[in-house]
Amino acid sequence: MKDKSISLRIKEIHPIEVGKEDKLPLLYPKVSAGFPSPADDFLQEKLTLSEILILNSSTSFFVNVEGNSMKDVGIFDDDMLIVDRSAEAGDASIVVAAVNGELTVKRVERKRGKLFLMPENAAYKPIEINEETELKIWGVVTHSIHKFC
Repeated sequence: MKDKSISLRIKEIHPIEVGKEDKLPLLYPKVSAGFPSPADDFLQEKLTLSEILILNSSTSFFVNVEGNSMKDVGIFDDDMLIVDRSAEAGDASIVVAAVNGELTVKRVERKRGKLFLMPENAAYKPIEINEETELKIWGVVTHSIHKFC
């Protein structure tokens, strides 16, 4: 029987292929998220998304997620995450972890000498990691890609 506390699951895992995308224009100056600023009609440079989002392509991968246990940190059902296996998972890191063979996305937290995988939605319970728990950290989530349309 599946553990109901593991509520945000990995739907798919995809390798990262750097250099396969076209460079996109970067608008200069920055776009204001507060008061509007005068628009300039020129571009600063061209970038690929991998240049911005992927620190280490040889140790990174994409995952699609399902569920809403991490909604309070902006990770929603059907979002795509970029995960880096070489990044060190510390306290407060959001990780992709295998808990007793089931993949999930949670925040790492240490409390009173115990390790927990914490949801970011009050409707879900933390997962306490103890001696009987089989835990494998697959990597640290570095970015979440969310569709608005």
